[in-house]
Order: sequence, then structure tokens, then C-alpha cells
Amino acid sequence: MFTRLSIPTPFQIGPVNAYVAGRTLVDPGPDSEEAWSTLLDRLEARGLHPADVDQVLVTHPHPDHFGLAHRLRDAGARVLASPTAASIMADFPSRLAYEQSFFASYFDRCGMAESTARTVTELPEAFLPYAGSVETDRELEPDDVVVVADEPVTVEGIEGHAPGELLFAHEDGDTRRAIVGDNVLGDITPNPFLQPPPESGGSRPRVLPAYNRSLRWLRDQGYDEFLTGHREPVADPASRIDDVMAEHDERTAEVRGIVDGPTTPVEVMEALFGDLPATEYFAGMSEAVGYLDVLEARGEVTPREEGGLIVYE
Repeated sequence: MFTRLSIPTPFQIGPVNAYVAGRTLVDPGPDSEEAWSTLLDRLEARGLHPADVDQVLVTHPHPDHFGLAHRLRDAGARVLASPTAASIMADFPSRLAYEQSFFASYFDRCGMAESTARTVTELPEAFLPYAGSVETDRELEPDDVVVVADEPVTVEGIEGHAPGELLFAHEDGDTRRAIVGDNVLGDITPNPFLQPPPESGGSRPRVLPAYNRSLRWLRDQGYDEFLTGHREPVADPASRIDDVMAEHDERTAEVRGIVDGPTTPVEVMEALFGDLPATEYFAGMSEAVGYLDVLEARGEVTPREEGGLIVYE
């Protein structure tokens, strides 16, 4: 039912996959003139103009996926996303400022130099021009149904890659497909980035354990194909999920071996990756803390405060 449209992004991941069916568009791409021009060309090839798009579905609130939604809404489309994604997309600069405030302090407590933590948390400001804030017209919950090209599309919630991520499932004859955003990719193992507490003063979400649970659930749903947020579709979803989970198990065991005596998350990151550039620190810390969270959930490590630092034993 859905046709993939490759939309350029300025990010290292490369082009993002938008999907169109009838008058519905999923994940239109980042808010840049290059992406907008490409999207217009792709739509025109299908006999569509922005004003012809009735609804824009958003899998998750990352700039490369939702950035152009506000232009389509201005042209008359309705925007549909999860409540969590809706809150983030409504005022992306405020969300980024909240994340920066939390992680600057958190990374300092993880053993990162204060100046480095400040630099690392300032880097995502480069994303702001591509993340046009947009209001959501319908907030979607798991098991909701959206009509796309006169066919029912079922909404499911998935965890790990981004807050408020959704998949959109549909059937083509005997084939079950789902648009899964970046939750599963064909030749990249997604790195679930750290997330701040949903509300200031709350508990930090344990993203990687949640992602692993979501993967196990998703594996059992019997999908025949995943339409992914980047690159090619996944033709054997169960096998691909098995590969991702096997990689997670290997890295978890590696991190378990690193924790020998009181160990900070920064020390784990350095043991895993060596001398990373500052641009990769957030991803590196997301992996280090994520696998420590998995080990903590298993009861294999315990965190505590020592001299203002978080250490694991």
C-alpha cells in the first residue's frame, strides 16, 4: 500500500524514508529547503501537491522524521502522532533546552569533565533549524485505527529508539507489513539514545531494557516485512531482531567484564570505544549507560553515589 520516498537529510544517517499512500504521508523529512524541494518533486510524480495531503503520520519526534510536518499542516493536512511525540514537537526548542539541562548535570555525575559535558549537550542545537515545531491534530494510542487510502492501519506503541514512538501496521493480502520508523533497521543496529525524565525531578527512563522488551514483543507479532525509517526494508523481521538481540547480549557481557570495582559510566564508555570525538559522546554514553541499565535490571551490577559520582559495582 505504501510507496517509499527517499528524502535527503543533513545528518550522518543519510536520507530518510517517507511513505505515501493515497493522501497520507508518513514521516515527511527534515525542515530544509532541499528536503522540501525533493518531497514536492516526489509528490508531484504521483500527481499530488501539498494541499492534496490530508494527513501526516509521525512515527517519532526526531527532526529528520517530523521536521516538514508544519509546512504540510499549513497547507491543510492534519498531523497525527503519539501524545508524547505531540508534546515534544509542539515546542522542540524547549524540549532540547530541558534535555540539555538534565544531561549536562547527569554526565558530570557520570564522570565527564564539566566543560566536556557542556560541549556535548550544546552540540544538538545544530538540529534546531531542521525541527520545525508543529501542533498535533490527533493524538494516537496503541490499538487506534487510522484510515489510509480507504484501508485500516493499526497503531502500536514501541519503545527504545525515541520517546513516544509508534509503528503503523497494515495487511496487503496475506502479507503483514509495518512502518517501524528507526526502531529496527536493516543494516544498522539502532542505538537507543538516553532520555531525560518525562517530568523534571522524575526518574530517568531505562531506555535499553525497554527497547529489549519491545524487540521481544515485536518479534512475536508475525510481521512479514518492516518498512524502515532509513535504507532498505527488512524482509525477514524475526531474523533481523534475533541479530540485534544477539549483538545486545554480546555487548552486555562485554560491559559486565568492564565493571571490575567501582566504575563510572564514562570509564565504561572509554573502555568500549577508546578516544571518541565529542560529537560521538552522547551516542557513546547512551550505549554505556544503556548496558549498565540492563545489568542493573538483571541484578548483576548496583549503582551508588561516591564523591558526587555515580559508580557501578
